[in-house]
Amino acid sequence: MSLIIIGSVALDDIETPFGKVEKIVGGAAPFACLAASYFYDKVKIVAIVGGDFPKSEIDIWKAHQIDIAGLQIAEEEKSFHWSGKYHIDMNSRDTLKTGLNVLESFDPIIPDSYQDCEFLLLANLTPQTQQTAIKRLQKRPKLIVLDTMNFWMDVALNDLIETIKLVDVLTINDAEARQLSGEYSLVKAAKKILKMGPNYLIIKKGEHGALLFHEEQVFSAPALPLAEVFDPTGAGDTFAGGFIGYLAKVGTINFHNMKNAVVYGSALASFCVEKFGTERIKNLKSAEIAERVQEFVNLSSFNIEN
Repeated sequence: MSLIIIGSVALDDIETPFGKVEKIVGGAAPFACLAASYFYDKVKIVAIVGGDFPKSEIDIWKAHQIDIAGLQIAEEEKSFHWSGKYHIDMNSRDTLKTGLNVLESFDPIIPDSYQDCEFLLLANLTPQTQQTAIKRLQKRPKLIVLDTMNFWMDVALNDLIETIKLVDVLTINDAEARQLSGEYSLVKAAKKILKMGPNYLIIKKGEHGALLFHEEQVFSAPALPLAEVFDPTGAGDTFAGGFIGYLAKVGTINFHNMKNAVVYGSALASFCVEKFGTERIKNLKSAEIAERVQEFVNLSSFNIEN
């Protein structure tokens, strides 16, 4: 059984109040795959890059036992490129340039060796591409997680709603939850979105943690206060990868394991923001992850004396 992650791969130019980098690895898939690989050893990527994408980065994925049979390399074309600048609060940013390049005609080919998929993460792509990927699997996975963004709500809402009907878990941020539902209250928003199809909803709130909704159950995970945040790019994708990687490891889908998965995903995301791009999450140690998870547990653990 395997975990497939389908998403974009990019070369990013990023500027934050703490520095500036060019042609650093970005896109949803690298962050998600690396995060998932710390929990599960059968991670498989479906994505496309151009001939300009560094082979050394692909070698790092291989070292993490990430299967690249589904990685398309268009040697004569350029990789997806994004350029952005973050404001001083690190929560808002300006997109300076976007070059779709190979991503414009991306067709998600599922290799035969990927048909044992039991867990599927649809990272940020067009809703139509995400639907195509689901349909190309011969057997429906045990768990399908969808990560999307406000851009698709603006330009492809009907396709997005149809995609949401096909998945088990939807993960979006608080602004996107409000936009999708038309409700300001996140509790009311969650109820509306759950009626659209998914069994579980995760609403990410950045530096304020995350909320997990399932039927009448709600779980609130804290965010870890960090002294320095260098680059928040990819934190949400890292969260999604850690989340589904943990669930693939334990194998059983229930609210208890979902809560744990949210904490593990949050822990991986907290590493991600400490350096630019994927640099921080390339070489984590299991002891580091365990210690970071315990920090999250300690944040919300307390006893009430009668």
